[in-house]
Amino acid sequence: MNRLNLITLGVKDMVESLTFYRDGLGFEVFVYGDESSPDVIFFNNAGTKISLFQIDRLVKDINEENPPQIGDSFAGITLAYNGKSREEVDEVFVSAEKAGAKIVKKPEVVFWGGYSGYFQDPNGFYWEIAYGDSWEFDENDMLIISEN
Repeated sequence: MNRLNLITLGVKDMVESLTFYRDGLGFEVFVYGDESSPDVIFFNNAGTKISLFQIDRLVKDINEENPPQIGDSFAGITLAYNGKSREEVDEVFVSAEKAGAKIVKKPEVVFWGGYSGYFQDPNGFYWEIAYGDSWEFDENDMLIISEN
């Protein structure tokens, strides 16, 4: 697990954030869903990718039964590692747990059709480890994000 593919920022207003990053700062973005109510926004920057996701949905994605409280313990940021198979996701979870991670959500099939789970590192940062059947990677094992 020697790469960071995606940093997700939990935001309060997806449309305002889209306007700020795309129109204000000039980021190349891919919007999934209707621009008036986007599901997720990906930045097509070089290297590690950035995404925006509605913060109240992000906390429920981490743990629907007991979502983390936004504030001191959760700043609305998750880190992501994108695996190339379900087995790789499971292997990363085994390694993370052995290393002292707190498993927050065991890997499972999730709403977007992939396989995903979350753990917290010893400092409390949330990591999503995920796999999607249609994902492609470049020569540097970075997730390729393109319009479908």
